[in-house]
Amino acid sequence: MPQPRPGGILRNDGQYPRRNGPLSAGRRAADVPPPRTATEPRDAPAAAWRAPAQNTLLGILFICLAGLLFPMMNGVAKTLGADYSSLQVSWARAFGHVVFMLAAFLPRHGLGLLRTRRPGLQLARSATLFTSNLCFFLALTHIPIAKAAAISMTAPLIVALLAWPMLGERTTVARVLALGVGFAGVLTVIRPGTAVFHWASLFVLASAASYGLYQILTRTIAAADPPETSTVYSSVVGAFGILLALPFVWETPRSLFDVALFCSLGVLGALGHYCVARALGYAPASVVSPFQYFQLLGSVAVGWLVFDDLPDALTWIGAGVIVLSGLFIGWSQTRSGSRSG
Repeated sequence: MPQPRPGGILRNDGQYPRRNGPLSAGRRAADVPPPRTATEPRDAPAAAWRAPAQNTLLGILFICLAGLLFPMMNGVAKTLGADYSSLQVSWARAFGHVVFMLAAFLPRHGLGLLRTRRPGLQLARSATLFTSNLCFFLALTHIPIAKAAAISMTAPLIVALLAWPMLGERTTVARVLALGVGFAGVLTVIRPGTAVFHWASLFVLASAASYGLYQILTRTIAAADPPETSTVYSSVVGAFGILLALPFVWETPRSLFDVALFCSLGVLGALGHYCVARALGYAPASVVSPFQYFQLLGSVAVGWLVFDDLPDALTWIGAGVIVLSGLFIGWSQTRSGSRSG
C-alpha cells in the first residue's frame, strides 16, 4: 500500500510523528519549524516548531488533496509495474522521496537534519515502510487499485490492535468488537475460497500490517527526533539499503516518458505527505481524520479513468464496513483522549 504506503488510511499518514496516545482536539500535530534566527547554529537539529493558525477548511482541503495524490502515485506504480520489477519501482519511490525531502529541508536546517537520537529505531521504521510499499506495489500489478485501497484501509485497525501490547494504550470491549467487524469487512472484499479471490490480496494485507507497525514505531520515536528528520529517514532503507539487490532486477527505462514516471513517484509521494502534515497543522486530527478516507474515492477515480476498473458491489460493502469500523475506533480514541486530557 505505500504506501501510503501503501499505503495507513493515507498510505503514508504516519510520516509525520505525533506523541504517544491518541490526539485529542486540544493537541495539534507538529508542522514545519519557523526560520532559524541569526544566532542559531545552522547545523542544529530542529527541536521546536510553530504550528500555523487554525483553519479547518484549509485542513480538510489539504487532506483531500493528499487523498488524490496518493492514488495518482499508485496509478503510476501500477503502470510501471507492468514492465518493470516491483523492487525497482519501490526503489524509485523511496529514492525520489529522499532526494525531494533533502532538497526541501537541507537549505533551512543544514546537516543537523540528519542527526537522530534513535538511529536503530529510525532504520527499523524505514524498513517497515519500504516493506509496506513493496508489498503494495507488487499487489497492484495483479489487482485493481480500488480493491487494493479498500484492503489497505485495515492499517488503522492494525495500529489499534498493536497499540495495546506495544504502546500500553488502553482498549475497550467496543473497540475490540469494532476491530472484529472491520476485519469481517476485509473478508468481504477479498472473499477467500471464491472464484474472485486473488493471492495478491494477501500482499495488500501484509502491506497494511507493515504500515501499521511503521505507525507504531513513528509514535515511539516522536519524542526523540523532529518530524523533518523522521521524514527523511523514513525512506532511507528503500533508497540505499537495497542497492546491492537492485542490479539483479534493474531494467533501464525504455523511454523518456518512463523516466518521467519513475521520477514522479517520489514527488507525488512527498507532496502527499506534505499535504498530510499541512492538514494536521491547520486542523485537529479529530477533524481531518475522517476525510482521509477520501483516498478510497480517489483510488476508484484513478482506477476507472486510467485502467477502466470499477469495484463490484461486495467490494463497496466491505470497504464501507472497514471505513465505519476505522471511524468508530478513531472517534473512540479521540473521546477517551479528551477525557484523560
